[in-house]
Amino acid sequence: MSDGIPVITEIDHGFSNPDLLRVALTHRSAAKGKDALSGGNERLEFLGDRVLGLVVAEMLYTRFGREREGAMAKRFVALVRRETLARVANQINLGDHIQMAKGERAAGADANPAILSDCMEAVIAALYLDGGLEPARRFIEKLWTPLLDEDNKPPQDAKTQLQEWLQGRGKPLPKYEMVGREGPAHAPIFTIELTTSDGDRVSAEGKSKREAEQLAARMMLDKLSDE
Repeated sequence: MSDGIPVITEIDHGFSNPDLLRVALTHRSAAKGKDALSGGNERLEFLGDRVLGLVVAEMLYTRFGREREGAMAKRFVALVRRETLARVANQINLGDHIQMAKGERAAGADANPAILSDCMEAVIAALYLDGGLEPARRFIEKLWTPLLDEDNKPPQDAKTQLQEWLQGRGKPLPKYEMVGREGPAHAPIFTIELTTSDGDRVSAEGKSKREAEQLAARMMLDKLSDE
């Protein structure tokens, strides 16, 4: 840590405004003053999500130049979903650098996929605001290129997998219902409840209804595979 600012090896950028990185790595439970009023790093998360989406979309467009839009869209969803961001965050030990209340850390919040994902987006936004798109692009390409190399076939999204699983057993399609929406207007959290015809039920949260539906479908697939 230098002058109170974490040193993360994978960040190939010298910050002219180190406070941006500090705020990016501050969970709302530890935010003070102006940072607390803005919810810690939540505004940065909002921007970082868009920057990540742009860079990943460009990477896919360049790498898979002959692929149809639908196939690239499946790759895109897999690369920017919460689980992927949390996985990348774990690879660089991002949780060790997140500032949060002692009680939160004691409860394991520094390993919470949602918090890790949010902080990863906030770090990307900090890079973008401090140095423009290029340092953010370098950071994303360094960490996401190996993910592009893992599988040449476009992934199948969880909702499609669940639909095929149910139809293959002669069962009707599941029902998705939005049962909650919380948080500020610029960063809402949606809660989706998924129910099958057999009465199995799960719920999941996401930054969009689509994300929450995908997470719920993944949870249902895991539940059905355990039965």
